[in-house]
Amino acid sequence: MAETLANELLKVLVKKMTDEAFKRVARAHGIYNELKELKQTLSRIQDLLQDASQKEVTHKSVKEWLNALQHLAYDIDDVLDDVATEAMRRELTLQQEPAASTSMVRKLIPSCCTNFSLTHRLSPKLDSINRELENLEKRKTDLGLLKIDEKPKHTSRRNETSLPDGSSVIGREVEKERLLKKLLGDDGSTKENFSIVPIVGMGGVGKTTLARILYNHTKVQSHFELHVWICVSDDFDVFKISKTMFQDVSNENKNFENLNQLHMALTNQLKNKRFLLVLDDVWHENENDWENLVRPFHSCAPGSRIIMTTRKEELLKNLHFGHLDSLKSLSHEDALSLFALHALGVENFNSHTTLKPYGEGIVKKCAGLPLALKAIGRLLGTRTNVEDWEDVLNSEIWNLENSDKIVPALRLSYHDLSADLKQLFAYCSLFPKDYLFDKEELVLLWMAEGFLSPSNATKSPERLGHDYFEILLSRSFFQHAPNDESLFIMHDHACCRRTFFKV
Repeated sequence: MAETLANELLKVLVKKMTDEAFKRVARAHGIYNELKELKQTLSRIQDLLQDASQKEVTHKSVKEWLNALQHLAYDIDDVLDDVATEAMRRELTLQQEPAASTSMVRKLIPSCCTNFSLTHRLSPKLDSINRELENLEKRKTDLGLLKIDEKPKHTSRRNETSLPDGSSVIGREVEKERLLKKLLGDDGSTKENFSIVPIVGMGGVGKTTLARILYNHTKVQSHFELHVWICVSDDFDVFKISKTMFQDVSNENKNFENLNQLHMALTNQLKNKRFLLVLDDVWHENENDWENLVRPFHSCAPGSRIIMTTRKEELLKNLHFGHLDSLKSLSHEDALSLFALHALGVENFNSHTTLKPYGEGIVKKCAGLPLALKAIGRLLGTRTNVEDWEDVLNSEIWNLENSDKIVPALRLSYHDLSADLKQLFAYCSLFPKDYLFDKEELVLLWMAEGFLSPSNATKSPERLGHDYFEILLSRSFFQHAPNDESLFIMHDHACCRRTFFKV
C-alpha cells in the first residue's frame, strides 16, 4: 500500500536529520533552518498517515495524495544524501588533517567560498520542497485527514496460534466423506489406471484446506504407496511439474535433457504403484498440455488418483467431466460457528450475546467464505469491546467494487496490522507465488534488512521476528506448506498481493 511505503520513507528521512554530524554540516552551510522546517512538516504529515491508510482504499484522492508524498520523499532523500555525503567528507578530512602549511592555506580561504557550492545547489531545492510539502499538508482539510492515534488493541488471554489447522474445519463433513469414497473406492467409470477427483470452487472457499484434510487422512496415507503434492498456480509447466513429481517419488535430483527422458524415468518410478497426486490451484485450460503431463501415469497401478483444486471448469469439461460438484460457501450456521471459533475461541456466542448481532452481520458480509471468516475472526480475536466489532461491520472497505468477495476481508485484516507488520508483509510479497520459505531464514532476512528494531530492550530482534511471524501466520497471510509442515508459503489466494499493493 502507498501509505506503508510513504510512512517508511518518512521515518528514514526524519532519522537522517537527527544525526549530529548531519546537523553540523547543515549549520555550516546555512541550511539548518530550512531542514528544521522540513523535519517539522514531515512530522506533522506523519501524524496523518494512520488516517490516510484507512481512507486510501475507498478515496482515490487520498491515494493520489499519498503517491505525491511518496515522490516528494524521494526528492527529499536526494537532498539529504548530498548533506550526508558532505558530513562524511568533513569527518574524513578531520581524521586526515594535512600538514601545517596546508592548514594555513585553508585558513586563507574564506569559509563562505568553501560553503558556497553546496549552499547554492541545495537552498533553492529545499525552498521548493518545503513549499510542495506545505501544499500537501494544507490539502489535509479537503481530504478529511485527521491526526488519530492508533486504537489500543484489547488483548484477550487466547493464543492467536492455538488452533491447529484440522480443528478449525467446520461444515465440510459431507464433502469430505463424499470425496473419500471417490479416493478409496473403485472408479468403474474410467478405463484408465488413474482418475481425477476435482475440487472446484471460488477463491477462499476452502479448496486447498479440504484437499489437505484428504491428503493427510490416515486411510488415504495407507491406501496409496506414493504421495505427491504440487502447487501449480498459473505456471502450468509440464517439464517442471513432472520433474517435481519424479524428485518426490524417487528422492533423486537428476538432470534431464528433455521431457522424453524425464517421462521415461517417471514411468519407471510409477510402474505398478498406486499413487496419489495433488495438483493444487490449477488455472491452465489447455487439454494438450494435460495429455502430455499424464503420459507417464498410464504405467501406474489401478486405483491411482489425482486431486485437482481449481476455480476453472473448462479443462475438466474438456476432459469429459459432465457434472461438477462445486464446493459451496458455508451455510450461515456453519459460517457463524467458524467465525466464533476464531474470534472467541468457542463455536457459538452463548457467552457473548452483546457481540452476536455484530458477528452475524460480519458473517453475512463474508459470504460464507472460510478464508474471509478466519481472517476477520482472527483480526477480532484480540478485541473484546463492542466498538471494535461495530467498526469492522461498518467499514467502508466492504463496499469495494470487486468481483472477488474475499478482497474486503483481506484488506480489513491488512489494515489492522501495525506499520512494522505491514512492512514485513510487503517485503514477503516480493516472493514468487507458492515460494517455500523457512521461518528462521525469513527472520534472518528481516534482521538483515534492518526491519527488527525492538523498542523493548528485553526482547531480542530474533524473538521479535518470531512474534511477528506468528501474527502473520495467525492472520492467514502465511500458511504451512501443504506437504511439509516445516516450511511456509504466502497464502495461495491469487489476488492476495494484488489486493494490497496494486490498488
